[in-house]
Amino acid sequence: MKRPVLRALRRDPRVLVRLGLWSVLESAPALLIGLAVARAIDDGFAAGRPATGLAWLAVLGGAWLVAAIGAQRVVLAVAAIVEPFREDLLSHVVEGALDRSAAPGPGTEASAVARSNLQVELARDALASVVTVVRSFVFTAVSVLLGLMTLIPQVLVLVLPPFAAGLGLFLLSLPVLARRQRAFLLADERTAESVTAVAGGLRDIAACAAEERAAAAVGRRVTEQAEAGRALARVTAVRTLSLAVGGWSPAVLVLAGTPWLLSEGAGAGVILGALAYVTQSLAPALDNLVEGLGVSGVRLWVSLDRIEESARTGADRPLAAGDRLPAAHGGAELRGVTFAYGPHAEPVIAGLDLSVPDGDHLAVVGPSGIGKSTLAGLIAGVLRPDAGEVLVGGVPADRLAPAERVLIPQEAYVFRGSLMENLTYLARAGAGQVDEAVAAVGLAGLVERLGGYRAEIRPALLSPGERQLVALARAYLTPARLIVLDEATCHLDPVAEARAEEAFARRGGTLLVIAHRPASALRARRVLVMDGTRVRLGTHGELLASSPLYAGLVGRWDPRTSSAEAPPGTRPDAPSGHAA
Repeated sequence: MKRPVLRALRRDPRVLVRLGLWSVLESAPALLIGLAVARAIDDGFAAGRPATGLAWLAVLGGAWLVAAIGAQRVVLAVAAIVEPFREDLLSHVVEGALDRSAAPGPGTEASAVARSNLQVELARDALASVVTVVRSFVFTAVSVLLGLMTLIPQVLVLVLPPFAAGLGLFLLSLPVLARRQRAFLLADERTAESVTAVAGGLRDIAACAAEERAAAAVGRRVTEQAEAGRALARVTAVRTLSLAVGGWSPAVLVLAGTPWLLSEGAGAGVILGALAYVTQSLAPALDNLVEGLGVSGVRLWVSLDRIEESARTGADRPLAAGDRLPAAHGGAELRGVTFAYGPHAEPVIAGLDLSVPDGDHLAVVGPSGIGKSTLAGLIAGVLRPDAGEVLVGGVPADRLAPAERVLIPQEAYVFRGSLMENLTYLARAGAGQVDEAVAAVGLAGLVERLGGYRAEIRPALLSPGERQLVALARAYLTPARLIVLDEATCHLDPVAEARAEEAFARRGGTLLVIAHRPASALRARRVLVMDGTRVRLGTHGELLASSPLYAGLVGRWDPRTSSAEAPPGTRPDAPSGHAA
């Protein structure tokens, strides 16, 4: 079993205990159905005591009511297992995608999207199904075994051998199912990559009259996926045979062995009770197990294998041309950088030259939509320029080692887990370092409110500002020499924002702030103004005198909003040029 599954099951033993207790209640009908039927017939209706028969049937009805309550609680317990599992798995997928981004190739982005949107959700749903059906099968099988032993032990000779044979046949077929399922998932990924590539280049395909060739390429991928699906369907036919042997042949053997059972003292009610155990409990349980493991179990195994394989691609290979490199320092330099969102779109940034020395504190201001976040993405290496180069510490930004820089966007990422896990998952840090970071960015109040670092975080219960403080403290703890805050304090009040920015300024390294309020520009050592036709670089005082746009932004900036209205005459969608 894969380690993520084991971690999910071991995360909170109390959840497993609750799951087991509620499963006992849910399996009550499986334990009582044959016994209640046998007693209702032999001791009740056949003996002329209908009240006794009805009483046994009422006991069985009560068991179903108890089972309904147990089933509801089982769903909640399973959710408590699979949701943290999803968070862990998503972290692995994101880390793998970031590792691969060092050497992107055709379809890399589409493959990452397919993994995050298909495989993680598929694995989460598959784990929920596997936990549900395996748990149900175990408790039902044990209940049926106990019920048959109570009813008439001799019937086990007729039931257990074919049941074990059917179960064994199914388990032996699982490796082949896994291989076929893996082939199907790989074909599905290739189809997604091909369709994404064609969808992104429809205009170019039409301009080159290459519609038939593009359709043929996508058609080949679709055909391959269809063939893989048919191969998988052929193997799944084994499940029908397993169910016939293990689920229904015991019922035939019980009927065929009725004379022997009668000679052993069984009555008509006992025979019917044994059949009820087999047909109403054992066979459906095996059917659910075959369906659950045969589809969801194999899918879970293959999905985890694919995700783990992807996460290893960046860590297990030797350093090559596309791998991440360490920076010599935290300074950034842009040389003739041009970037546009699409081959036919107008550049957001055009021919930009900019030097940000190591240790600088630079604020970037400009109207909304002018390209400030684009600049932050280029410097952080998240975006690659169409022309020119972006260097951080002498290393191309898109090849920079992740530990060398941190980019915090407006919407801070916080995952379900302990507060300490959220603060330290980017860097190992001792308790003293965590305390220092918490005090520096102003997170101490939240730590106290939650009850300490071991408190479990549920992102939906935190305010946007609290999530931003968690992300800021996390970034503060990293060894990164370059910190990029892309309006990462927009949900904080001005006092909290000032405290966080000043903490990073004291921390050392290079700080780039996409300004949310004019005070960010006042605190910065230098300010970069992006006005759509050119950029200006200077101190706050210099720009007030030389840049009408900057003076207008400062004068018109509303501290209650995250952006400023551009003064008349500016063009928010125009490209940026050289620094003044």
